[in-house]
Amino acid sequence: MQPPQDRFEDRMKPILLINPNTSVLTTQMMVDIARACLADWPGRVPAIHGLTMPHGVPMIIEEADLQAAAQAVGELAFTQTELVADDVCGVIVAAFGDPGVTALRQRLAVPVVGIGEAAMREAAQHGRRFGIATTTPSMAASIVANVRRHGLEAAFSGARFTSGDPQAFARQPAALEAALADAVGACIDIDRAQAVVIGGGPLGQAAQALSKRFDIPVIGPVPAACRSLLHMLAGMR
Repeated sequence: MQPPQDRFEDRMKPILLINPNTSVLTTQMMVDIARACLADWPGRVPAIHGLTMPHGVPMIIEEADLQAAAQAVGELAFTQTELVADDVCGVIVAAFGDPGVTALRQRLAVPVVGIGEAAMREAAQHGRRFGIATTTPSMAASIVANVRRHGLEAAFSGARFTSGDPQAFARQPAALEAALADAVGACIDIDRAQAVVIGGGPLGQAAQALSKRFDIPVIGPVPAACRSLLHMLAGMR
């Protein structure tokens, strides 16, 4: 996806990145990744601010966690709608299952992008078959459901999961990267994927590292959401 060449206005309001879990450290990591992506964009772009859910779960690893996160983000749509609408130009929901995106889109006039949808749509560009590599096998059903909801099942080569505790991986970056590399390799060698999405906002640093290790696109969902939102904003000017 090539960025548009026109420049954003100096007065553009910031982008809000919502972390649907309760980890402040995860929020900061994803904001840092988003800022790096924005810094590489030609021309002037908005700043980005992070928001961590005050209640919910520290990591989304089960279907029940996703439902709790969707409820928390949905409540945000009703309790802080005026604040969000007045203060930001767009919103990124930074969990791979895109919890609460529908509620926010119904309430807000600004564009709302989920990192899962953005990454999958980018991966499927140019007729590519894409796979998903992630750490949460308990989320397999919701991953497939999201692929279908976005009409991408014909391009989907399947999901591959790491073995081991996702929360333990969060404390072991090297082990996480190695395990995800194996999952990406399975997507490519067994499922014949032509692009692979790393399925999780908290996996963003591993996604950055893995994007340099393979000959096909390995797509981090936070940068994909940034690119999607910037194109939307450019189209609204």
